[in-house]
Amino acid sequence: MQKIEKWGVFEVSSKGKSDGNPFRDYAMTVTFKSDKEQMTVSGFYDGDGVYRARFMPSHEGKYTYTIQGNFSDDIKEKEGDFEAVAPSEGNHGPVVVVDKIHLGYADKTPYYSVGTTCYAWVNQPLERQEQTLETLKNSPFNKIRFCFFPKFYEFNTKEPLTYPFERGNGEGLDPELVRKEKTDRFVFPGMKVTEQDYGFDYTRPNVEHFKRYDLRIAQLMEMGIEADMILMHPYDKWGINEMDKDACDWYLKYVTARYGAYRNVWWSIANEFDFIRTKTLDDWERYGQVVSANNPFHKLLSVHNGGPFYDFSKDWITHCSLQRVDFYKTTEVTDELLEKYQKPVVWDEICYEGNIGLGWGNITGEELVRRFWEGFMRGGHCGHGETYVDPEDILWWSHGGVLKGESPARLQFLHDILKEVPGGYLSMGCGIFDEVVGYAGGHSGEGMEICYDYSIHYLGICRPAYRMLILSDDADYEVELIDTWNMTITPLGIKRGLCTIEMPGKQYMALRIRKVK
Repeated sequence: MQKIEKWGVFEVSSKGKSDGNPFRDYAMTVTFKSDKEQMTVSGFYDGDGVYRARFMPSHEGKYTYTIQGNFSDDIKEKEGDFEAVAPSEGNHGPVVVVDKIHLGYADKTPYYSVGTTCYAWVNQPLERQEQTLETLKNSPFNKIRFCFFPKFYEFNTKEPLTYPFERGNGEGLDPELVRKEKTDRFVFPGMKVTEQDYGFDYTRPNVEHFKRYDLRIAQLMEMGIEADMILMHPYDKWGINEMDKDACDWYLKYVTARYGAYRNVWWSIANEFDFIRTKTLDDWERYGQVVSANNPFHKLLSVHNGGPFYDFSKDWITHCSLQRVDFYKTTEVTDELLEKYQKPVVWDEICYEGNIGLGWGNITGEELVRRFWEGFMRGGHCGHGETYVDPEDILWWSHGGVLKGESPARLQFLHDILKEVPGGYLSMGCGIFDEVVGYAGGHSGEGMEICYDYSIHYLGICRPAYRMLILSDDADYEVELIDTWNMTITPLGIKRGLCTIEMPGKQYMALRIRKVK
């Protein structure tokens, strides 16, 4: 009997019909059963007469499966079985929502999202893709955001390695959207769009393109990195955003069927949804419903903003995926959003460390790290990006390659500290007006309580020479000074009651206070 580890990917494949349009004309479903779960998943056509279906077992033990569909005259109903065995080291299962406002792995291991953005890395030359994977192996990042469609934007003017659809007769194109796009296309100032008819057939995926994403998502999974897949975005010169409604809905169903069983996949309906001027709010709601209805493994699902936030109160949205909308205020509003939406808050864009001439891409490493600390102390999650001028215009934020900045090492230091938090989660609590205090525990009132025996006091831009602490008179507390930039932790001794401690008079300091047991 074939064995697959719990939360791994079990794949069923079978030869079938290839006449007509096999992507759309024929269907394959597979029903999986065990003593603890039963699920029917949709299959997909993968070219060369091959149909596949993928399944992620969430329990250990024996599973049976039954293949059905009209994709083959020879297979009316085919059965098989396999055994799901214990997960290997590093396999914690998919990331899920915990206690309404936190994130954790399915095996109860806490998860802090220390993400990065590399929009077009899977569409770069193969050598650079491998270089990106090697960089990620030695980075602090446990999530990466990237686009499925190619990207046309400043520094991104070359044709992609492959296109997501076959060339054809424009099947699935909406003529009205073509007219609208030509007059109302979102184009970055200074960019030129050459009017060219690519003639894509949006009913026929280019399987070479999709197979490369199979490989990269699987490699990220083995590295323990979440793959936040951006399904649509505004930076399009190929006419992809002119697909008609039926083609869009079918594309979303195909993608979810193909990649949904990978435990590390998250769904992002769009990057900067409001910049895609061919779509309406009704469209976005429909897309969200389509993905949600075809998301049997309950992967995290959200939509990312360019300007105003999306309405994250929608039932199909699992977490808030955010880009800062104020030049000065970014992660400082994390606790307000947690209170408003009662869902995890993930800041996927808070400006990038770099020096390009665009306002979102030239903050210092110190400022990016500060925003991370602010976000995590307030109970949220944060994402990194890097945009340093490069003579070949290879910028990590879109192309991948190598990292040049100073923030990644500091983000690893922060992540290591977060992983030591008792119970695995921080929530913002009361502190003096010039500090942000993260306490161990949660505040939703559903199974978690704030632990006042453990707190981290982040001082950010403030730089006191001394600090007064008000601790309990009935217990001893271990106090440590954390230099978040120089990555040092200095013991300050055991304290109790009202006490004063010396501080270095430098920015980006934090105090960790732990009750002595």
